[in-house]
Amino acid sequence: MHPLDWISRPAVRGAMVGLCLAPWAWAADAPASATPRFLEETDIAGLQSRFEGEGEYMVGGGVATFDCDADGLPEVYVTAGVNKAKFYRNRSTRGAALKLQEERSGLELTNAVGAYPLDIDGDGQTDLVVLRVGEVQVFKGAGQCKFEKANDAWTIRTGNGWHTAFAATWEKGQTWPTLAIGTYTDRSKPEFPWGSCTPGLLLRPKEGGGYQAATPLAPGHCALSMLFSDWNRSGTAALRVSNDREYYKGGEEQLWQLPAGAPPALYTAAQGWKPLQIWGMGIASHDLNGDGYPEVFLTSMSDNKLQTLEAGAAQPRFTDIAFKRGVTAHRPYVGGDVHPSTAWHAQFADMNNDGLADLFVVKGNVSTMPDFATLDPNNLLLQKADGNFVEAGSQAGLASFKRGRGGLVVDLNGDGLLDVLVVNRWDKAQLWRQTTAAPAGHWLQLRLQQPAGNRDAVGAWVEVRLGEGDTARVIRQELTVGGGHASGHLGWMHFGLGSATTTQLRVQWPHGGWSDWMPAKADAFYTLSPQGLVNWKAP
Repeated sequence: MHPLDWISRPAVRGAMVGLCLAPWAWAADAPASATPRFLEETDIAGLQSRFEGEGEYMVGGGVATFDCDADGLPEVYVTAGVNKAKFYRNRSTRGAALKLQEERSGLELTNAVGAYPLDIDGDGQTDLVVLRVGEVQVFKGAGQCKFEKANDAWTIRTGNGWHTAFAATWEKGQTWPTLAIGTYTDRSKPEFPWGSCTPGLLLRPKEGGGYQAATPLAPGHCALSMLFSDWNRSGTAALRVSNDREYYKGGEEQLWQLPAGAPPALYTAAQGWKPLQIWGMGIASHDLNGDGYPEVFLTSMSDNKLQTLEAGAAQPRFTDIAFKRGVTAHRPYVGGDVHPSTAWHAQFADMNNDGLADLFVVKGNVSTMPDFATLDPNNLLLQKADGNFVEAGSQAGLASFKRGRGGLVVDLNGDGLLDVLVVNRWDKAQLWRQTTAAPAGHWLQLRLQQPAGNRDAVGAWVEVRLGEGDTARVIRQELTVGGGHASGHLGWMHFGLGSATTTQLRVQWPHGGWSDWMPAKADAFYTLSPQGLVNWKAP
């Protein structure tokens, strides 16, 4: 069955007809957006980390969150540049103030700039890829939040480059993931880096486990973010690469195809790809308009993009709708600085549980660039019922003026309200707990599980149906590893449900078909496997 054949089903046909004709028309009956409230708890939570370093540390500064002790709360790993990265066990009480406890885990690295969790060897333990200025370090999860170096055992060799981006996918028929690693400028040319962008690396698994020698992703244009995403719902992910025009010559944004058993190949203009040059720093994707295909948000300096397909899945031909939807975020909205903004990490998430995906963007000057804003607060762009977005960062309490880089939006204390982590250059990382007394709606959190190989079902699409009959609408998420800016999460998928107290959900498994629709109650955690849906309770 084609991925979108479910539109013909009677239970959702009426709603989806409206979606195809007017993508945001369904939102007219959605609850009004409410502004969530956040309280900074960096110090009282015990988070003490500073990302520092000069030239080679002007980009990066990432954080990873993942549950390695099976209590349902995500641990936190924060990179720190020339300082040692730190691992924090999550000791928070559900629904209460945040509490992080620093522990030695084998992950204490210098020169670390980013981190992404995933289960590489399929043993049920989360592993971790740490991007560095120097050799990328890959760690095997050993249980109970302990880790062991795995580069030699898994034959992963990246060289001594400047590694700045990461994404992973499972190609059809493989039990180990394909890894993509982005690089920046040539480290041997620090005095004159312009035009010295180095190729990225594609690592494909070999039979029996471990990895073949890396394939260069050439030409490379100084990648600062990568994301595998099934942009046309074909069942096969493509690799989106966002590149920094500050240093490339003749470069552009890129979209790589991964033909089975063949080298990667760039989509070309003849195939519909439209050249785009930006100071690309972060990628976020989400199906915003309900047509079944993901929109793509690209961060940059003063010129953020929100791209949508022009004519469906036939070609990767995207058009920019950032201005139309109110997400250009090109200048500071508070603080009095009128210079252009510099945007880094971006993430779609339903911050107020109203059933509409919002957008969080981390901002910060590269260093002291006089032509760009020094007072450059993070954005919290709340989606309204008409599909447009409104700035709420200051009212929400997230308008930090530090030099932001990586970050994550994640529920750290298991109360269904999303919290915020941000890594800042030359300053301490920050942590905000959401304290909204009366959120706009209910929520549901879901963890996918499947046997062997791709245990976390990376590449799956999850759909949650709100309402019934002609008034039903479907919200969906693709489970990905990559994107953002040097920061990754693996764990619960969060869905805001608005006023719904019950819902139905289903999953399209990677390279597979759809499950049946399954009923679920709001304000609860669930695990979903091919055997069915289970209400998860904290141990």
